[in-house]
Amino acid sequence: MIAAIGKNNELGKDNDLIWHLKEDMQFFRENTIGKPIIMGLNTFYSLPHLLKNRQHIILTHREIDEDNIFVFHDIYKLLSFIEYYKDEVMVIGGASIYSQFIEYANKMLLTEIDQEDKDADVFFPYFNEKEWNKTILKEVNENNINYNHVKYVRKLSK
Repeated sequence: MIAAIGKNNELGKDNDLIWHLKEDMQFFRENTIGKPIIMGLNTFYSLPHLLKNRQHIILTHREIDEDNIFVFHDIYKLLSFIEYYKDEVMVIGGASIYSQFIEYANKMLLTEIDQEDKDADVFFPYFNEKEWNKTILKEVNENNINYNHVKYVRKLSK
C-alpha cells in the first residue's frame, strides 16, 4: 500500500489529494513504476491519465468499460488474481480500497505529513502500529511542509 496522509490520517477531499508535493509524487512514481496498481473507481477517475508502465486494476461495484485495465467486482477474485504476480502489487487508494486491503497488506509506504486538514472527507484506515516494524526512509521539508517517507512492514505473527 502507498499513501500520503496527514496527522489525522487525512487522505483527500473532493476526490483529490490534499497536499500536492513534488518530491512525494516522485516517491509514488518510483515505488509504483513497473508494478500493478490497485485502486477504486474514484481514484481511477481522479488520475490525469493512465499511469505509464503500470497495470491498472480497479475494484468497483459499477460496470465500466475502459481499455487496458482489469476490473474486478469482488475482492476475493482480485486477491486470487494477484496471487500469480511474482512482483509487488501496490494499492493506491482510495479510502474504501485501503480499508478493504489493509488486513492483507504486508508493507505500507506512507508519506506522513506533519499537517492537518479539517476539511478532509476521506481518511486512511486506522492501523495498530505495534503490529508493524516502522522505518523512516527520508525526512523532507518542501514548501514549508514537513513530512516523512515511512515504510511499515507487518510483523510476523507467532
